[in-house]
Amino acid sequence: MKQTDPFPGLLHAFFYERLVQQRNVSAHTVRSYRDTWRLFLRFVAARHKRAVAQLTLTELTATEVATFLQHSEDERKVSIGTRNCRLAALRSFYKFAAEREPSAISQCAKVLHIPTKKTIKPASCYLEPSEIEAILDQPDRKSLEGQRDHALLSFLYNTGARIQEALDVCPAAIRFDAPLCVRLLGKGRKERICPLWPETIALLTALLKRQPRPDDEPLFVNRYGAPIGASGVRFKLTQYVQAAARTAPTLSSKKVTPHQFRHATAVHLVAAGVDVTVIRSWLGHAHLDTTNHYAQANLETKRKALERLDPSSTIKKPPRWRRDASVLAWLDSL
Repeated sequence: MKQTDPFPGLLHAFFYERLVQQRNVSAHTVRSYRDTWRLFLRFVAARHKRAVAQLTLTELTATEVATFLQHSEDERKVSIGTRNCRLAALRSFYKFAAEREPSAISQCAKVLHIPTKKTIKPASCYLEPSEIEAILDQPDRKSLEGQRDHALLSFLYNTGARIQEALDVCPAAIRFDAPLCVRLLGKGRKERICPLWPETIALLTALLKRQPRPDDEPLFVNRYGAPIGASGVRFKLTQYVQAAARTAPTLSSKKVTPHQFRHATAVHLVAAGVDVTVIRSWLGHAHLDTTNHYAQANLETKRKALERLDPSSTIKKPPRWRRDASVLAWLDSL
């Protein structure tokens, strides 16, 4: 009797039992893992010149995983960060498979030992307050779409929310009387409360007056009442940034995304002297190290720190090697 390959059952159990039932991960995580496996299986099937449904667990080796990751970088031109995310999704399955299929432990262990790739972390690019203001001036607030975009961008800057956190906000999550605040649902299904400026509340109130929304449905929608997507926000933001570059030329050299508003919020809070632990709670970070990465001090903050140095504390006397004539003569002879 021919033995049935365990791979189809393992993959089904991984998504429906491990991810959904046991770990209760978000729909975004499930879609991310699904996309990784869709790409990986199609890649391996093309290499073996077979249909995806004909692939077996023994063919999904560490060599295939490593080749797929390299192909993603070389051919699909993904970033190292995306490459590492793909690897994390694959590792998660192989760890699960090792528990369910002991005969495949050796094969799974080889995949689990594929290392993540390190990359250079460039200095963070942040938006100055004047650049934020220039961008916010671009939406035509006479139109419903422009009013929505202005309110959304202002909301992002006020709260430092991730784009999807902002797009998921419903009117019921906003407190329109004192204390003004909003309840956000972030990564890991963790809730946090962010304060809102009166100006932001006024923008949201005006938007709801012009386009009423049920309390339990997303606030930011398109002209048909359907929730707008993150890709649509990025597209509109690119247009606003290009227009704002006429009055703020520094924007032309910056790649501005909705996440840049989150980073700008952190940097400007640091510049205002807000404690980093408060900023961590504001942004919803699990670890303080993450906040330290995002909330880097801007040049003005560093300049003020330099000005606070006491000039009298500097060493006025030259170093000993400069006072010793024999040492200087020896150096000159080299």
